[in-house]
Amino acid sequence: MNEIGDNSLSSKEEKEDLISKVYKLVLEHGDKGILQSELWKRLNLTSRDGSRIATRLEKRKLIKRERVLEGGRWTYKLIPLVIPIDTSSIENSPCITCPDEGKCDVESPVSPLTCIYLENWLLEEYEREGKKDETRSSKT
Repeated sequence: MNEIGDNSLSSKEEKEDLISKVYKLVLEHGDKGILQSELWKRLNLTSRDGSRIATRLEKRKLIKRERVLEGGRWTYKLIPLVIPIDTSSIENSPCITCPDEGKCDVESPVSPLTCIYLENWLLEEYEREGKKDETRSSKT
């Protein structure tokens, strides 16, 4: 079993890696959360070590621990408080580097409704997504 105690893991990096794995699993379950006991089983942790990790994440205000009655026993559900934002959909948007961005408005001469740069970017993204869908379809 993994241990998160002061001397049990060989490095601080390993401890942080384990804490990161726990947080990622909590994030995967979103607003529904995940029971502590389920998480510990998946990561092969002891209840004590798992609780230490959950407490650390709670102190960092990344999760909340909600006490729930499950199968006649009290346990905690871990629910993420901070969900990372996915910016991949706008990463290459021309608006980000456009020198006219400050003047851009639907009702002004510089408008997203008439912007050729935005139009070209949207068409490229649409085509790229179409190719991804074709690749996925051919694999199944």
